[in-house]
Amino acid sequence: MAILELENVSIAFGGLKAIDNVSFSVQQGQIFGLIGPNGAGKTTMFNIITANYKPNSGKVHFLGKNISKYKPNTIVHLGIARTFQNIRLFNSMSVLDNVLIGLHNEAKYSFLEAAFRIGRYFKEEKRIKEKARWILDYIGLGNQWNTNANALSYGNSRKVEIARALATNPKLLLLDEPAAGMNPKETQELCELILKMQKDFDLSILLIEHDMPFVNQLCEQVLVLDYGKKLFSGTPNEAINNPEVIAAYLGDFYASN
Repeated sequence: MAILELENVSIAFGGLKAIDNVSFSVQQGQIFGLIGPNGAGKTTMFNIITANYKPNSGKVHFLGKNISKYKPNTIVHLGIARTFQNIRLFNSMSVLDNVLIGLHNEAKYSFLEAAFRIGRYFKEEKRIKEKARWILDYIGLGNQWNTNANALSYGNSRKVEIARALATNPKLLLLDEPAAGMNPKETQELCELILKMQKDFDLSILLIEHDMPFVNQLCEQVLVLDYGKKLFSGTPNEAINNPEVIAAYLGDFYASN
């Protein structure tokens, strides 16, 4: 069963088509890779799925529902979460507080209870903080919950961003270049974490990534974009042996290896 389906999606900026009539689907429980050269439209596709951009034509379906005209906050409530190519943490806040932002809709108290700190306020705040601490333990950062985000290593900053996304209870997780800037050890740890999350949280995952060995370890299917158009769809192994994909994208990868 498909959890996400894009049907003939197009979007243009100033007459330039960033996405040109693209269709694909992600099956429930699948890790799906979105790859292609810089400027191919991959992050634009994420912005369409999360309703930050509205497509000029085509439809986006999530769990069978057309979400093309929804607002971003509604998309999160439905069960789609994302990370960003450039890490977006609140650097002046602690690791714990960054994760708590992902839980802000889970509090079961009223505005008045929060304003006057009465009723369910303290019980709910304790529950939410315990959940945030549990998520940090899960991703291996339980001992850094009180650390300022700006004091983290690059790899751990990525993990906190993933933890914040997990806090929203997603069914579909979009990861935008999660391994970018990581050393080989961090990349392997991240690969193992993503596989663990997929299993433990019954997650479907759509990821953008340039690291092809990383993609090969994780993804069952990939879609290759080139100048906003669908160039190829199939397994990672089929992609790296496809002449068109090699010419458009993987030539640089092979040249550097």
